[in-house]
Amino acid sequence: MVDIHPTAIIDPKAQLGADVKVGPYCVIGGDVTLGEGSVLHSHVVIDGRTTIGPRARIYPFASLGQPPQDLKYHGEPSTLEIGADALIREYVTMNTGTEGGGMVTRVGDDCTALSSVHIGHDCQIGNGVILSSAALLAGHCRIGDHVIFGGGAAVHQFVRIGRNAFVGGASAVESDIIPFGLVVGNRASLMGLNLVGLKRHGFSRERINAMRDAYGQIFSAEGALRDRVAATAERFADSPDVMEIVNFIQSASDRPLCLPSR
Repeated sequence: MVDIHPTAIIDPKAQLGADVKVGPYCVIGGDVTLGEGSVLHSHVVIDGRTTIGPRARIYPFASLGQPPQDLKYHGEPSTLEIGADALIREYVTMNTGTEGGGMVTRVGDDCTALSSVHIGHDCQIGNGVILSSAALLAGHCRIGDHVIFGGGAAVHQFVRIGRNAFVGGASAVESDIIPFGLVVGNRASLMGLNLVGLKRHGFSRERINAMRDAYGQIFSAEGALRDRVAATAERFADSPDVMEIVNFIQSASDRPLCLPSR
């Protein structure tokens, strides 16, 4: 049964799943689809072509599905897609996509956005991502599964961040971050592997040791980076984790690679 507070304003064309609860002073537009069991606590605004999966928990003053903050946007019918089990806290903003970025901003399942997080237009966010308070993602970012952002981290547009990476609080990230990497600083530098996160996600000692050896080879001070990456690929061809890092580095990107400070 849908439970709607009498002060909420909901377009009759909006699609609300079973057992949705809409609290006081919420506003929901006509192109919104809200999954079953979702709860909007109060003062939430959801507009645009926005789809939110089941069991979302959305807190006061979140603004979802508003037009992208891009001066090149001219009203094209772009979308925002948010997966299941989202936790979206106070003052979070997530915008729809743009024609130049694929027309969709996408957030995966089981993602957490704490207070004052911003996810810009055309971002593609994986599953299980945690953005701590005031983390900011500019447009077109690509974020892998289980990435964690510390409070106040800010990410440049078009940056790619591989899965299980960790971005320290107040870091300014302008370069791509390898899978499993740990970065800190303004501007952010690669500090090593996200060992705590790897252990929490059940990576074995053997897998972690292989990645540590590969990391040391890739980011040593001798020779050209591409030669070190090629040598690492040959040496660790049987390690899917290492090859994921290698393939990430070798893939085309709009941004440089985040490297250790020297």
